[in-house]
Amino acid sequence: MIGKNSKVGDIRWGIVGCGNVTEVKSGPAYQKTSGFQLTAVMRRDGGKAADYARRHGIAKYYTDADALINDPEIDAIYIATPPDTHKYYGLKVALAGKPCCIEKPLAPNYKDSLEIVEAFTAKNIPLFVAYYRRSLPRFKQIKTWLSTDEIGEVRHVRWHLSAPATPEDLSGNYNWRTDADIATGGYFDDLASHGIDLFTHLLGDIKEVSGISLNQQGLYSAKDAATACWLHESGITGTGSWNFGCYEREDKVEIFGSKGKIAFSVFNEEPIVLSNAQGKTELFIAHPENIQLYHVKQIREHLAGNSRHPSTGLTGTHTSWVMDKIIGNI
Repeated sequence: MIGKNSKVGDIRWGIVGCGNVTEVKSGPAYQKTSGFQLTAVMRRDGGKAADYARRHGIAKYYTDADALINDPEIDAIYIATPPDTHKYYGLKVALAGKPCCIEKPLAPNYKDSLEIVEAFTAKNIPLFVAYYRRSLPRFKQIKTWLSTDEIGEVRHVRWHLSAPATPEDLSGNYNWRTDADIATGGYFDDLASHGIDLFTHLLGDIKEVSGISLNQQGLYSAKDAATACWLHESGITGTGSWNFGCYEREDKVEIFGSKGKIAFSVFNEEPIVLSNAQGKTELFIAHPENIQLYHVKQIREHLAGNSRHPSTGLTGTHTSWVMDKIIGNI
């Protein structure tokens, strides 16, 4: 399965859907990871596919996803399309018997996420989900603080994320991120999933969750506001509020413990802050230029049998279940 231009042992990747997320965030990470090659990309618009391949130095491009998925010179697939097509392409990759990474969220709902995972599990094929914050050094430091008892026993986590309506929202132009048929929760699906997934990584799975969600502004079909409370299996409680029609942007997480507190932002480039009896510690840990770099490097380690990746189909499905419970889909 090694092509003439491949190094022996390299895993050759193909991308289905080489849009904006793959330009800097993810695509180059596959090229910078030792033992990986980015060999082919697919986009329905042939001109855009060709342009992407030329600019990124990729040998092949396709306009047909089936042709890329079944190319014998492609060993693994990264699906970077909008969420409503993740199951469609994911099941094809499972049928082809190739390892796969799917952009987050794994699917627009828990039911589809479960179906994807079952298809890969049935064939014993690795499935990863691009919740890359689990792999970033900034959040790994928070996990270290928690594991070394810097704030004692964890009691509660609280997150508030808000933002004003965007010019695109106000224009009424189509945006798949606010189309209820693709993302019932709108920006909640796209953004809150990152934080919820991170909390389960830091604090353990969630066993109970309830939420309220609605559309307050009437600017688009998806919901634009949600609140929730939940209980981790460890007994830690959590609350969250997400609103995409507020006056200003705010992104603040606080993890409260018996001996201190950790504060940070899920998305903003800000220091992480530890407060306890020893005082206040602020650390700024920069993200890599290609923010999925550590996520992709850990995929390589997983496939090489050296370690287990923190973001798999199973963890991504759990996040989908929590999101569906909050938004009222289940």
